[in-house]
Amino acid sequence: MTEIMFRTLTHPAMKPFKILLSLAFLALISAPAFSQELLINHVNVVTMQDETVLENHSIYVKDGVIMEIAPEEEISVAGIRSLDGRGMYVFPGLAEFHAHLPNPDQYGPEFQEEVLWLYLANGVLRIRSMLGHESHLALKEKVEKGEVAGPRMFVSGPSLNGTSVADPDAGRKMVRDQKAAGYDHLKLHPGLDTPKFLAIADEAKKVGIFYGGHVSLDVGLVTSVTNGYRSVEHIDGFLEAMLPDGTAIDPTVSGPFNMNLVGQVDQSKLAGLIELCLENKTWIAPTMTLFERYFGYQPAYELRQQPEMFYLPGQLVTQWFNTKTKLEADGVLAEAKTKPYLEFRQKLFLDLHRAGVPMIMSSDSPQVFNVPGFSIHREIESMSKAGMSNYEILKTGSVNCADYFEESGEWGVLKPGAAAEFVLVQKNPLEDLTTMQKPQAIMIQGKFIQRDELQLQINLIRQKYLRQ
Repeated sequence: MTEIMFRTLTHPAMKPFKILLSLAFLALISAPAFSQELLINHVNVVTMQDETVLENHSIYVKDGVIMEIAPEEEISVAGIRSLDGRGMYVFPGLAEFHAHLPNPDQYGPEFQEEVLWLYLANGVLRIRSMLGHESHLALKEKVEKGEVAGPRMFVSGPSLNGTSVADPDAGRKMVRDQKAAGYDHLKLHPGLDTPKFLAIADEAKKVGIFYGGHVSLDVGLVTSVTNGYRSVEHIDGFLEAMLPDGTAIDPTVSGPFNMNLVGQVDQSKLAGLIELCLENKTWIAPTMTLFERYFGYQPAYELRQQPEMFYLPGQLVTQWFNTKTKLEADGVLAEAKTKPYLEFRQKLFLDLHRAGVPMIMSSDSPQVFNVPGFSIHREIESMSKAGMSNYEILKTGSVNCADYFEESGEWGVLKPGAAAEFVLVQKNPLEDLTTMQKPQAIMIQGKFIQRDELQLQINLIRQKYLRQ
């Protein structure tokens, strides 16, 4: 493992004295949020402002903010701690913009904090949680105050769906209540009729809160997008919108997400839908890996044995196993059915991206065989296989996510004035995406956490859930 060296600067003319970072990282981790002042030397900076890599530069961090990025000799600071990155690469870290923070009644409140460590250990420094619970607001506050280690988070409110929304007026009240409670986003699920949806959309615009999610069958993609859907989750609604006019959809035979209808899709309809998304500034949360694993034809027994499954409660993994094996037993996930649908989604993803429809990195975790943090790297692999470039993939998990919440330049990039949130890796992620799977250190909330501590935390989680 590459060693990160630690030293204290006294005067530019004095020869620095180096000690191993591992002797001092505990003090760094326990320090209050945003309290540290650090200089990180000899790193190659992937700024994400463009594809340029600033080679052999230093990053000066103070109070949780990047103060300066320049060659070492151009930064003059004294009396602060310094790290020697020894040629490692630094990038802004990743975001998981379709996460599901657990509720306290699901394996206890400690499971919530374990999930946060799984994100951090995989270089995920921001999440958008898309199924809200009041405990998430308290957890978010603890992370903001530095009381709990975890990624910075945006939190949606409880689901608005055909069951939870009794009528249009009830939908409006739910919107107002969630905005007043402090949620950052609204999450819509299926089952909404058009009057309920339009009331929710109108009220959300009035109070100023983003909304998006699944596309209800009665509402449809066109109505959702033209009425301000900020994000379409799972690339939902496109298949249905591309079916020939008058096509009847019978949910009892059309399969999950109507995948059995993929052979009826009219590709000529896509151009109009792309134009509509561009006009309305609609974002896509693709969750490619969710469909490949949950609704794909790879057997559940294989997925169950993958290494990341052992960082979760056995009961949860068993639940996922039972869910998928039931679909397998019913013939729903036969390769002949699912492969054409997965190929359609992969092409649709790339067509939307190439047309300029913005994407936000999302894998839907924890969800069936998608383990927090680890699933983002599987999503990255899926996006790469679909044909997206490394730079554009990194943008979906950094720059684009900041743009989504209209916080461009505040985070997701490495430049003076931006949040000091970044990940150190051994290779250039613009050339080797797999290097991001093993962060050597992260900077979050003004705290520098090295790989030893990240590995220790997830090892403790694995030990807790050790299965015979």
